[in-house]
Amino acid sequence: MKNFLVISILIGIGLGSGCSEQNAPIQKQSIKEVGVLVLQPQSLEMKQTLAGRTTAYLTSDVRPQVGGIIKKRLFSEGDFVKAGQALYQIDNSLYQAAYDSAKGDLAKAEAALISAQPKARHYQNLLAVEAVSKQDAADAQSSLKEYEAAVISAKAALNTARINLGYTTVRAPISGKISTSTYTPGALVTAEQTTALTTIQQINPIYVDITLSSKELLSLRKRIDNGHLAAINQIPVNIILEDGSLYEHQGQLEFVGNSVDTSTGDVKLRAVVKNPTHLLLPGAYVRAELPLAVNHQAILVPQSAVTRNHKGEPVVKLVDSKNKVIEKVIETTETKGNQWIVTQGLSAGDKLIIDGASTVSSAEQVKVTASSTSNSSTKQ
Repeated sequence: MKNFLVISILIGIGLGSGCSEQNAPIQKQSIKEVGVLVLQPQSLEMKQTLAGRTTAYLTSDVRPQVGGIIKKRLFSEGDFVKAGQALYQIDNSLYQAAYDSAKGDLAKAEAALISAQPKARHYQNLLAVEAVSKQDAADAQSSLKEYEAAVISAKAALNTARINLGYTTVRAPISGKISTSTYTPGALVTAEQTTALTTIQQINPIYVDITLSSKELLSLRKRIDNGHLAAINQIPVNIILEDGSLYEHQGQLEFVGNSVDTSTGDVKLRAVVKNPTHLLLPGAYVRAELPLAVNHQAILVPQSAVTRNHKGEPVVKLVDSKNKVIEKVIETTETKGNQWIVTQGLSAGDKLIIDGASTVSSAEQVKVTASSTSNSSTKQ
């Protein structure tokens, strides 16, 4: 009887408990809160950092234009020389003698011409009164022309001798830094020899030769032609030195090659850069940073908002018009600071979750508690 009472009490307690649970109100699941960034297109310079090497603005190999023995070297190796400055003195004895001889030949020709002129005029006067034959008058005029031609030839020979005599002083063809001398006083040199006496390089300004792959250049030109990018007319170039520091003078892109190097597949670009202190020397390796185009519809997203799916693709979480979470696969090119530059997958006005993205899942209802708008104009 006691057992029956215990069982009855337990059943009653169980039934009462069950009724209380059924009558209890159902608690609603809490909606998670997220912060979003409303994406807006930005104007962005598409910069690239490319390898380059410095090249002298002007280079001149100094060679003798007449042969002879070098008597003096008139410069210090490594100095800055000016155009027209004397560099070497070649023994000029023979050239001085040739000049003097040509000068004497000219004087002789001019004297003969002076002697022939009165005779020609006299015969011409006599011909007018028929005192001489036409043949004699013609011979006198012919002799005069020969003497005049002899004077012209003698003047040309004298001028040649003067030029050769001047060439015995070897002068700098351009201004710039002069290198070491390959010949010393006492050495024999010849006209137009293959070995240069020395070399002069003008390095202010200086060229920076840059290489860009033909594939990258083709892609860039297609995007400009399609209207996705706008071309830059005056392209500035920043030079990054070998130690990673930024060179103080900004250069200007001057030339884009019109052919592809068959061995490397690269196209050469050339920039000209001021070099007043001669810090940049020819042959140095540098990096050149330059904007090749402008993207006026660039979409940038914080790197922290981008994750990877199981396929390794970059994805972001957005909030749609119904405040539900959606995931989108995006395509990116490069970074600007701590942001990715997105080329596909996002549009202006999209609400990108930047706060609380790790706590929500796709298709989940959320509440937007904070939002901000991306900058309307940014340059890389």
